[in-house]
Amino acid sequence: MSVGDEPLYPIASLIDELKNDDIQLQLNSIRGLSTIARTLGEECTRKELIPFLIENNDDDDEVLLPMVEELGVFIPYIGGVDHANVLLPPLKTLYIVEETCVREKAVESLCKIGSQMKDTNVVEFFIPSVKRLAAGEWFTACVSACGLFHIAYPSALEALKDELRSVYSQLCQDDMPMVRRSAATNLGKLAATMEPSHLKTEIMQTFEDLTQDGTI
Repeated sequence: MSVGDEPLYPIASLIDELKNDDIQLQLNSIRGLSTIARTLGEECTRKELIPFLIENNDDDDEVLLPMVEELGVFIPYIGGVDHANVLLPPLKTLYIVEETCVREKAVESLCKIGSQMKDTNVVEFFIPSVKRLAAGEWFTACVSACGLFHIAYPSALEALKDELRSVYSQLCQDDMPMVRRSAATNLGKLAATMEPSHLKTEIMQTFEDLTQDGTI
């Protein structure tokens, strides 16, 4: 086998270990993702490793948690912030799971990624993801969405900001108490990114509504 084929070894090993029934082998593989990415190179990591992770998300929380943590700091291994959007899809299925610790860690990693993205990429990739989450059928998606608006809002133009505030207001009035609670918990983060004129009107009114219905 030629020298050019050598990068295939780590990805083959990763595949074997991630599909192994032994949790420890899976964990070893996940913890070695950065090493594997460096071996593969930035382009191969984007085109081969990330798609592989999307297709092979394990349903074991013990494996999912370290994977989410790794993805949150993976930007240097995919070619920098210009390519940060490729890390959004592998997290997509993780911030809607029922297990709270995995979902919260996925939101945390997504915030790390989104906060480093260029404004144009936030508008093109990050904000659509937030809007899809907020419109999701499962309450877990809506709960996660609430924790992302403060990252999305500053990069949006005025019309899109109006839309984001409207969507967040709807989450604050959601039928599910868990969604309203998440919206209330994250309201301060969003308010910190908003214009003073909206703080005095929409945010204060939303805060009062949440207080009256017992959410806060």
